[in-house]
Amino acid sequence: MSSVSIIGAGNMAKAIGSLALKGGNTVEIIARNGDKAEALARALGNGATAGTWGASPAGDIVILAVLFAGAVPVVREYGEALAGKIVVDITNPFNADASGLAVPHDTSVAQLVADAAPTSTHVVKAFNTLFSHLVAAGAPVDVFMAGDDAQAKADLSAFITSLGLRPRDAGDLTMAHWLEGAGLLEMGLARGGLGFNLSLGVNIAGKE
Repeated sequence: MSSVSIIGAGNMAKAIGSLALKGGNTVEIIARNGDKAEALARALGNGATAGTWGASPAGDIVILAVLFAGAVPVVREYGEALAGKIVVDITNPFNADASGLAVPHDTSVAQLVADAAPTSTHVVKAFNTLFSHLVAAGAPVDVFMAGDDAQAKADLSAFITSLGLRPRDAGDLTMAHWLEGAGLLEMGLARGGLGFNLSLGVNIAGKE
């Protein structure tokens, strides 16, 4: 099983943390507001711990469960403490009214995170096409991911499988831009009349 540090104490942190603990993983919650981190760790139970902001994350997998504008600053602040770790960017860079992306067409938040991280850090885009309440419900949904390091994606795939979810490798980190676009597509579908109890997935002919 995996050791995971989640930076953030919001809905996605709670949803992923809960499933991670049920899957036998260790979970550390980190937030600028230490009281919020401790409160979420207590609510999760099952051995979840609260880390200290700025200290080296305990997990081999570090999940950025923050608003997209905070992802790069957090990575810069942690610096070498993220060396050698798998950093998972789950953010969606929507503009103010979620009608477009707030990053240039030739990059992604995940790529900007990778540029800011130590060279030995393995950045993977994942979870951004999922609404937190579906993750919390444990629905067997697809988790698309994009990253450059095959072993990092294999390790993250094992973690995702332990959550009861389905890992789907979308390719290298350049695909993160398109996954962020897929998050925008999903928002449009939800607002267009389908509602928010949906997730994007793949249907492989001849398989479940």
